[in-house]
Amino acid sequence: MREESSLAIAFGPSLKKATVTYAGINWPGHIDAMIPEGLQYQSIEDIVSRIKSVGFNVIRLTFAVEMVDQIIEGGDVAVQTSFAKALGDTDGGLVWKKFQERNPGLGDDITRLGVFDAVAAECEKQGIMIHLDNHISKAKWCCNSQDNNSWFGDREFDADKWRRAWGYMANYTKSWQALASIGMRNELRSPDSNSSLKAKSYNWSDWYTNMKSCAQRIQQANPNVVVFFSGFNFDLDLSAVTAQKDLGGGKRFRKEDFLPGKIALELHNYQNSAKDCNAITGGLYRSGWNALNVKNPLVLPVVMTEFGFQQNMATARSPYAQCLKGFFEKERAGWMYWALSGSYYIRSGKKDFDETWGELLSYQFGIVLTDL
Repeated sequence: MREESSLAIAFGPSLKKATVTYAGINWPGHIDAMIPEGLQYQSIEDIVSRIKSVGFNVIRLTFAVEMVDQIIEGGDVAVQTSFAKALGDTDGGLVWKKFQERNPGLGDDITRLGVFDAVAAECEKQGIMIHLDNHISKAKWCCNSQDNNSWFGDREFDADKWRRAWGYMANYTKSWQALASIGMRNELRSPDSNSSLKAKSYNWSDWYTNMKSCAQRIQQANPNVVVFFSGFNFDLDLSAVTAQKDLGGGKRFRKEDFLPGKIALELHNYQNSAKDCNAITGGLYRSGWNALNVKNPLVLPVVMTEFGFQQNMATARSPYAQCLKGFFEKERAGWMYWALSGSYYIRSGKKDFDETWGELLSYQFGIVLTDL
């Protein structure tokens, strides 16, 4: 089952082709400030150096559609302004001062997208690939099924603006030599706060219509990136795709609808309380990892773009962590851990919110994750 577990990607100044297995980490940039997290504590250069030192080869860099909407409709805003809006003038000013101290090479007029550019440039310099992910439409913490960002057409998820944002970002990021792949949308899920939308549209047919049109728009703008398809139920389920089921009205997922060798699947897993490894692995294959099987009529690369656990040795030795470790090794499967940042500028209204699953600055980060 291993032949399709790696990605054939083109990246770097000459778009050199390479076959790689992703081993990476999520770097959030989609929350209220719309700036990659942690830059008040460490410089971009230091963070990317730490990423490389642990052995990662890719970051999943997340953004919100809201940022792109604002750029298209009125222009980007300065980082200083964004911090003030997200944190208030006083706290935003303090974080901005720390940001400047840690990143003196970024000028006073640096914009949000300018920070993303700086991350991309440093990743290129240090040989780290970028998987660019649209995490949410309205910039905030993600996700739950009642956050109005759940499904195409939800109250804060304008599907036309989502496609427009990807058209803009796919074209804009062509200059990023480190860019290797794109994740169209994080954790599609039931729009439980929108009963009419749920009844009418939460189905595989609408999923394929929307994902297909977005993927084709991205590939038209940049034919060199690999485009990832996420699934149902918080990206836990792609079974209808990999089993080649009728998605509605005779539709089936067809690789021929896209550029050859330029699509992949992504799934998440958070079965942290699992006691038995067989329960995890059996579910993985049924949910979509069977696409790695060369005997499957729809053979595609699959990457676990999110999983995670609290950073301590007890959870690192848990059946969940050890089972996934064994699964990745057996299948040579790609993965991206959640998350890089030890804290968030602000999350769900709390400033400097501690992320116990992503202590980049902590000792545990090195001793736990390097074992993966």
